[in-house]
Amino acid sequence: MWNVPYKDVGRDKFTTVAENAFQIVHEAPVSTFSIDVDTASYSWVRSALNENVLPQPASVRTEEMINYFPYDYARPRSAEAPFTTNLAVFPSPWAAGRKIVQIGIRGFAVQRSTRPPANLVFLIDTSGSMNAPNKLPLVQRSLNLLLEQLDERDTVSIVTYAGSAGTALEPTSARQKDKIRAVIDRLGAGGSTAGAEGIRQAYALAKANFDAKGINRVLLATDGDFNVGITDQNELKGYIERERDKGVFLSVLGFGSGNYNDALMQTLAQNGNGVAAYIDTINEARKTLVEEASSTLFPIAKDVKIQVEFNPAAVAEYRLIGYETRALNRDDFDNDKVDAGDVGSGQTVTALYEVVPVGGPRTMGDLRYAAGTGAKAGSAGELGFVKLRYKLPRSATSRLISTPIDRRAEFASFAQAPRDARFATAVAGFAELLRNGRYSGKLTYGDVLQMAEAARGPDEFGYRSEFIQLVRAAQSARTMAQLDR
Repeated sequence: MWNVPYKDVGRDKFTTVAENAFQIVHEAPVSTFSIDVDTASYSWVRSALNENVLPQPASVRTEEMINYFPYDYARPRSAEAPFTTNLAVFPSPWAAGRKIVQIGIRGFAVQRSTRPPANLVFLIDTSGSMNAPNKLPLVQRSLNLLLEQLDERDTVSIVTYAGSAGTALEPTSARQKDKIRAVIDRLGAGGSTAGAEGIRQAYALAKANFDAKGINRVLLATDGDFNVGITDQNELKGYIERERDKGVFLSVLGFGSGNYNDALMQTLAQNGNGVAAYIDTINEARKTLVEEASSTLFPIAKDVKIQVEFNPAAVAEYRLIGYETRALNRDDFDNDKVDAGDVGSGQTVTALYEVVPVGGPRTMGDLRYAAGTGAKAGSAGELGFVKLRYKLPRSATSRLISTPIDRRAEFASFAQAPRDARFATAVAGFAELLRNGRYSGKLTYGDVLQMAEAARGPDEFGYRSEFIQLVRAAQSARTMAQLDR
């Protein structure tokens, strides 16, 4: 069946975004962004490095690299207060005189026995571009893994699209696993890609079987090659936003390479209140859809935003590492009409800032007439103040959690910082090297290896050990690229 696989090369689409620059605290003390729990960038990078090729810099999103890994942050006590905030401040390992501020949050973990029911629609790309071993066959294996995590509370529907879209399975109880699996297993690839029509039919099925007390989600599995129907990104985005507001969310599972449309997949997932994951191996499918099924499918909070105000008495400059596509305006933070990211059951999310303390090595001088440069600042006892705003899944009104970044969070050396903070920093450094970042100083892959190996920890699933091997692969790929010049 797969003797002549579809092959397309060099049409992968990524959006190039300028790296966050340092900001002067006197001029712009407030940083605001939306939470991001997507992991697609990490899997894409791994796929490239496993081919001994450095990934395209535009494909590397630092926050997705960092948030690929779970971190052992303190656990929240209840679903009504669903987050804990964990802070650490320590010297930057790549720039003397600067510091890293780690903000880690952890979501409440819903017990499997008490989780809400799921109304899921599998929207499966069966176009000709999916005719490759790492595309439709991997989709089928992945969805069968997910199916095993469902039970009699859940309902599954299947829509396929290729040239035209059609319903392959009407809403069916997950108790009937053999029936659902039979439909998945007999799918074949061929034709062009009527992706937009497929999305319409998937949402129609989700709404026809809508569960007001459950999770209603379309799960799109595709290589992103939408070439029939609505091809305008803004038009698709608007449609998905309207359906999101009606209570039907969208998550995206990307497969394959050669014509992978990452830019479109990110747009769809971000505006559909869902995650964007890239499935390059069956092990990644197992991580996303088995080990992390609860966090992938069941949100505990929506429209989660972070706002950090830095204290000019303690901090001269700062930059947010990553999250370029998640930036928000300052006034968006308190505006409950502004959409932001979701956090799933038990998920951890990490953000890192690099800061220049007052008196440290500045990247820019103050303007002569800048407002505030001569004003009295507050106490230097706090570096800043973190605010987290979120909505419970069925609420339209946000709640606020506030935490000062004070001296209790400080560590005198990088080696003394918490293990998870050091590992997250190693991942961030790796991402900055891959994307040719401007601020990584003399950091090398060897430095990243040293940091990661020292902070590996228990590593139950082997994710951190795999990361260390990827850093070694990047060293080799870089050497090969230099020899080919």
